[in-house]
Amino acid sequence: MGKSRKSGRRIGWLAATVGLVGLGGLAVVGYGVGRVSPSPESPARPCTPGRVEPERLRAHVRTLSETFVPRDHRHPENLERTADYLVEALTRAGGRVRSEPYTAGGKHYRNVIATFGPESEERLVIGAHYDAAEGAPGADDNASGVAGLLELAARLGARPPPMRVELVGFTLEEPPHFREATQGSKVYARSLREQGVKVRAMISLESLGYYSDAPDSQSYPVAALKWRYPSQGHFIAVVGRTEDQALIATVHGALRAERGLASESLAAPRGLEGVDFSDHASFWDEGYPAVMVTDTALFRNPGYHTSEDTWDRLDYERMARVVQGVQCAVEALATR
Repeated sequence: MGKSRKSGRRIGWLAATVGLVGLGGLAVVGYGVGRVSPSPESPARPCTPGRVEPERLRAHVRTLSETFVPRDHRHPENLERTADYLVEALTRAGGRVRSEPYTAGGKHYRNVIATFGPESEERLVIGAHYDAAEGAPGADDNASGVAGLLELAARLGARPPPMRVELVGFTLEEPPHFREATQGSKVYARSLREQGVKVRAMISLESLGYYSDAPDSQSYPVAALKWRYPSQGHFIAVVGRTEDQALIATVHGALRAERGLASESLAAPRGLEGVDFSDHASFWDEGYPAVMVTDTALFRNPGYHTSEDTWDRLDYERMARVVQGVQCAVEALATR
């Protein structure tokens, strides 16, 4: 997740300044926001996802957060090793893999792209950034998202989707490239727009592995959110703009259908700070619909962007259920 606590500000899904607005029983300061209920047809049909093994997720996260470190912009050699790891895993899963190289600050970086399904023009994009913040091994942020991407690839390879699906490992999501033209997802999304490619939807996998059932383990930047959302950090969240409510409903519906997984959703104007804290925002900038699937990162994980963000602190059973839910979301979006 691109934003850092180092700024000294409390940041996240919402920041507001004036007035009170009630929406669906939720009162927040300054803006109208709310949960999005899955529509009856979301997902479009019953889905039986391929089982995701928690130990496979653990192995990916441990390798990424112990072997390829530091994974920050100052160490392009480690990012290159990580990219090679992604290429190998995605190729093994059956993806048609290519790299998207570019230069930033005189150094060479690349996104890694794997295509599944037919070579159609319209596509779905599922992405996760593989770099980490400086000083952090980046297990939750974002080796967990990358692990989820790689296991999703294995599922898509075994059961090819009916439309083109691109799984993308993005580089340079973290500061100082966050929100800059050199952010990996911006390079990729801009290229799609320049080619006139139609993207049905994009899902960003951003910090998927940290959970707690303890009371008050979940924090919020606005007190009003506590009136409608859990105090325990035991859920996965789907976050997007108000205009992406249909997409949020589809993804949330797929996650809610996964047994043993609590999920929540948030639709809010982009102007609310935190709603755009990942690679999905790069697609908004190019006019594409996109959402973020996240454990909420800094609002739950005390090790966020620190040396404490380690592989042994994550819940791989719940992570596996998230990936299975994302697989069903992809199926629902690809067949609608």
